Amino acid sequence: MRHAKSDYPDGVADHDRPLAARGVREAGLAGDWLRAHVPAIDRVLCSSATRTRQTLDRTQIDAPVTYSERLYGATTGTMIDEINQVDDGVCTLLVVGHEPTVSSVALGLAEPDRSDRAVAERISTKFPTSGIAVLWVPDGWAHLELNGAELATFHVPR
Repeated sequence: MRHAKSDYPDGVADHDRPLAARGVREAGLAGDWLRAHVPAIDRVLCSSATRTRQTLDRTQIDAPVTYSERLYGATTGTMIDEINQVDDGVCTLLVVGHEPTVSSVALGLAEPDRSDRAVAERISTKFPTSGIAVLWVPDGWAHLELNGAELATFHVPR
């Protein structure tokens, strides 16, 4: 999931930018959608940035959370490495991060023959704030690598 729409207050460092009013509303809608369409979330990895933390809070997802400095400004490899550290006992993982990494990871993990091509096209065109890409991971988090998942759906709560 990409964080919800953020604000740009004067004098506030990028890492510390809060959500805008629209972001607060859309993060709540994202939480509603997740609860209705995704199996219960067992674990969350979240960037340490204020806007990602506030996004997660507004979703009202109740799962253990790891806040990671590494996910702020992460490369695709760094985000996958963070995911690889998740215990394989976790069935459903939510990762809350930033663009362009979130879309790069979703597209990079998507094995072309098992993934929805229309979904991949939508993500490659634009991954808006609050966007959620859902991937199915067959072999556990420690073994996840590029082309190792099925891209199933993409939703932008509005």
